[in-house]
Amino acid sequence: MCTITLEYNKSNALARRKLAALLETGLFVKLGEELDEAYKPTPEEMEAHRQLRDAVLEHSRKNMSHVIARYL
Repeated sequence: MCTITLEYNKSNALARRKLAALLETGLFVKLGEELDEAYKPTPEEMEAHRQLRDAVLEHSRKNMSHVIARYL
């Protein structure tokens, strides 16, 4: 086993597609995919995300209830 280090422009769509194609073959794996501390959400951000998700789901249920009831 050996380690290959790749550097690429993350904003380049072609580079991302080529990397994804390499990884999909199963011949290569990514190592060290841990998130940087700067990118980890704070507990407050996680709670805000949960609240927003719950509100969106509740709104979706209310809006779709009449459509679902029509088919039941």
